[in-house]
Amino acid sequence: MTDTRPAGDLAFAGLAAQVRLLAEGAVTSVELTTKALHRAEATRSTLNAFRWLRREDALREAAEADRRLAAGDRAPLLGVPIAVKDDVDVAGLPTAFGCPGEFGVRDTDSEVVRRLKAAGAVLVGKTNTPEIGQWPFTEGSAFGATRNPWNTDHTPGGSSGGSAAAVAAGIVPAALGSDGAGSVRIPAAWNNLVGIKPQRDRVSPAPEPELFHGLTVLGPLARTVEDAALLLDVAAGTDFHRTAAHREPGSLRIGLSFRIPFTATKTSLDPRVRAAVTRLAGSLRELGHRVVPIEPRYRLIGLSFLPRSLVGVRDWCRRVPEPGLLDPRTRANGRNGSRLAGPALRLARAAEPLLHKQIGAVFDDVDVLLAPTTATPPPRVGAFDGLSGWQTDQAMIAACPYCWPWNVLGWPGVNVPAGPSPDGLPLGAQLLGPADSEERLISLAAQLETVERWHERRPPARW
Repeated sequence: MTDTRPAGDLAFAGLAAQVRLLAEGAVTSVELTTKALHRAEATRSTLNAFRWLRREDALREAAEADRRLAAGDRAPLLGVPIAVKDDVDVAGLPTAFGCPGEFGVRDTDSEVVRRLKAAGAVLVGKTNTPEIGQWPFTEGSAFGATRNPWNTDHTPGGSSGGSAAAVAAGIVPAALGSDGAGSVRIPAAWNNLVGIKPQRDRVSPAPEPELFHGLTVLGPLARTVEDAALLLDVAAGTDFHRTAAHREPGSLRIGLSFRIPFTATKTSLDPRVRAAVTRLAGSLRELGHRVVPIEPRYRLIGLSFLPRSLVGVRDWCRRVPEPGLLDPRTRANGRNGSRLAGPALRLARAAEPLLHKQIGAVFDDVDVLLAPTTATPPPRVGAFDGLSGWQTDQAMIAACPYCWPWNVLGWPGVNVPAGPSPDGLPLGAQLLGPADSEERLISLAAQLETVERWHERRPPARW
């Protein structure tokens, strides 16, 4: 029996729902995968979410999934098409991490891709990301500009912008991204998605080492908390995140924080974002939680971020086959990384226990922090064109000053949609916790979803 609902309904059914439809025989994996590939191709000139597509391999995997389903196999993601960001290895494809040049094809899958395949997922392709994941916009000479399904004049964010656009547009029900300074949470905010930045080391980067000295983690983007938690369980090899999405969080003390960590640049919170996060705080109060203003003591945490980030850029630049093709801003960041690779990097890592104590003190008074994910709505495509490295940094920090401290700390955070801006652009808020608090954050996000119903909103189909 095949599904007779409109293709749009099926595309937006979600990860867990597609798993259920496949198990019931209401649709086949070949049908879902064919639709995903067609939608990815059809939106190349408008959204441009994908760097690489796996047409033949994906359809072959889908046919095998259908045989397994018919035989009674019920692997967690069996037959569902998903996408991964182009910073993890997929056998048979290059890993360019947004960079231009001719990269060699990888022989083996990364550990997270192996787990996705073992769970039965069908990988339709690898999604676009800016060079070495540096920026909160997904644009570059290697692939052009990736655009936001809610308004194609605007960026979907970055650096997991291709993954976010693919999910928001209904190409795939969920996708994997990575987050080194907000790169899952920022595009989730700007695409009306749930994005989970898990605890450091929750998802293995093997066989590659984590290149940014503890900043970067792999994490899911999806339309619902359950879908994101399900993908995280598979990626991490755990079984408790999806369970948490079905568990009441209890009555919590939630700290509302608007303070921007020190950045040495001019930053301010857009009133539209403040209003959206304040409204979300009201929803949490109505759910029975105590919401109080509170501010963590961030102090000079930025001094611990820059060496780790820039040394990672330097190291990835050394892998690029044609470094002269890189954006001048990337090359400059790589040179700065070389200057910071010695004592500055060691001091940055050594400061982490003090930062845990200093910032973590806020959790003596509250259970969860609620903060903006970004300071502004999504900028227009091309807004960062022609800027120098310093100008880019200033513009980038002005738009996205809120996420990166939690990468320095290595602690989890979840972006939840905070509703559209007055002109219809998605906005987001972060639920932030101390070490190993994913379950609490997921339970709270899932409870909030029951009243906010963000997964019922869909972007206009003008692309």
